[in-house]
Amino acid sequence: MAEYNFDDIRCYNDEDIPSKLWPLADRPEVQFAIKSAFPNVDYDQVKALILSCKTVKEFQTRVIVFLLDMLCNKCTDGVEAYGIEDIDDTKGHLFVTNHRDIVLDSALLNVMLAKHGKETSEIAIGNNLFAAPWIEDLVRVNKSFVVRRDITGRQLLEASIKLSSYIHQEIVDKKCSIWMAQREGRSKDNSDNTQASVIKMLSLGGSSKDHMQNIRELRTIPVAISYEYDPCDYLKAAEFQLKRDNPQWKKTKADDVKSMATGMMGYKGRIRYTFTQELNGVFDQYPWINDRNAQVNCVCETIDKMLHEAMVLYPINYVAYDVKYQTNRYKKMYTEEESIKSLAYLNGQLAKIDIPNRDEEYLWDLLLTMYSNPVFNKEKLVREQDTTFVPMT
Repeated sequence: MAEYNFDDIRCYNDEDIPSKLWPLADRPEVQFAIKSAFPNVDYDQVKALILSCKTVKEFQTRVIVFLLDMLCNKCTDGVEAYGIEDIDDTKGHLFVTNHRDIVLDSALLNVMLAKHGKETSEIAIGNNLFAAPWIEDLVRVNKSFVVRRDITGRQLLEASIKLSSYIHQEIVDKKCSIWMAQREGRSKDNSDNTQASVIKMLSLGGSSKDHMQNIRELRTIPVAISYEYDPCDYLKAAEFQLKRDNPQWKKTKADDVKSMATGMMGYKGRIRYTFTQELNGVFDQYPWINDRNAQVNCVCETIDKMLHEAMVLYPINYVAYDVKYQTNRYKKMYTEEESIKSLAYLNGQLAKIDIPNRDEEYLWDLLLTMYSNPVFNKEKLVREQDTTFVPMT
């Protein structure tokens, strides 16, 4: 593996605390963000907690877990983790998840790991989300490393090799775990399909000339994240129409900030993290594949199947499916009261969409698609495996 200087992308370490973390406590933007999210919290108390931290671990346990616990009590009906006790603590792993929320997917994963006595993971984050320099300092001191999104061509290939080398170094050599979404950007329609370019990037680093062996080095564990409600659903639907009406339309940094704030502060209902088995155990059952593209496709399909199978389905998913496809197939999976509640929620989210030339029929179908796709994915598994479908509740 080539030698790289990772200072421009790495997570900050304990030595960086005085210069990167402590100054954040005096920033007006940080104080405003915390007071807006937690109006009943004494900011002087939070500031004192920040300044008391001398290590990254102390910052995560004293400040981040403290704030996220309050957030979950306010905006969720509980967060659970299944299968987390089976993680081998002596090794580093790559946790690959579906991607619903810009901030909380990885943040709550680390809260679950910390609460179960596990080491928290490093977090991959795109530099497109750094709306201000202090945001970069905040996330990097919270064990995030930088994924460059602002480059193309030869620079992109070189940055991808460097990023992959960093990930391999952290997992293989340092035995640190890493979180990465299965695709660049959120799956806005909840189809949850792994992006081939992500797997190709991961295979660029490593000790072998064989790409599959490099993937195996990462000891990947797919983790399914199941949100009952997605508070950003109406924003995602609006983005679909804006992009449909103007293919050149692009989100601004202000749009990303709004999505981050809405995702964090909006009501999410129940949340479950389901840790599946390590991919290597599955790969051991496959015949060897020499073709690189076939290897990548195999990894993508395997991750997809494991995530789709582990996804929890809530009443709103079944209701959305039955309404979208005009069927009563899953009527036994929800009560009349749950149906009324689900449709009221969806109509309420539809009413929040404020864009030019609002196409209500199109937007309504998008909302139904987002919530019905996890059901559709499980049905697809049944068709492929020819096994009995037992819905998860």
